[in-house]
Amino acid sequence: MALGRGLVRILTASLRLREFRAPGLEARWQARQPVIYTVWHGRILLLPYLYGRRLRIHALTSRSRDGEILSRFVQGFGIRVVRGSSSRGGARALLALARAVHDEGADALIVPDGPRGPRHVAQGGAVILAKVTGVPMVPVAFAAAPCSVLRSWDAFVVPHPFARAAVLFGEPIGVPREADRDVLEAKRRELEAALQEITAAADRAAGMGDVPAL
Repeated sequence: MALGRGLVRILTASLRLREFRAPGLEARWQARQPVIYTVWHGRILLLPYLYGRRLRIHALTSRSRDGEILSRFVQGFGIRVVRGSSSRGGARALLALARAVHDEGADALIVPDGPRGPRHVAQGGAVILAKVTGVPMVPVAFAAAPCSVLRSWDAFVVPHPFARAAVLFGEPIGVPREADRDVLEAKRRELEAALQEITAAADRAAGMGDVPAL
């Protein structure tokens, strides 16, 4: 695990990395207000190293073997872990995340298409957490060019050394505390569409050097 983290540090140091933040997120950062970060499973490799100690993040990981590996990996970068998924311990994990956000002012990180997919289909956990806490969701994307895309269910992206890379943070998406089932589903679809859009924008920014409109 330590070797893997070391390789991530070396790889990240070689990248030509740019970061773009939407104005709504900038305002929350300046006010030191928490958010719920969301990112597709296949785009998460370098984010724990880049932001684990920069932000106060509690991440939701599954109780599976893969979740255990991921937990150990991200904890080495300063991220605190809450274990649970839609199939095992999800309600308890979301409650623990809600307490961290509400009581400590911590940020949360949820991978909405994890731990098993389907790829790029958002599950409802982030939306429920946003409703319970009153804290908005923020879509996040990472991209690099050139990169390798693994033949895994999540199409996991691994940048090549010295690649051009981009991290994009989108506008916060709020969920009303009084949201009913229909509103929650509409917000889930909104989050899914925002993640699709910002991931495509990250790909363009890394591959062609475009400055995205956020």
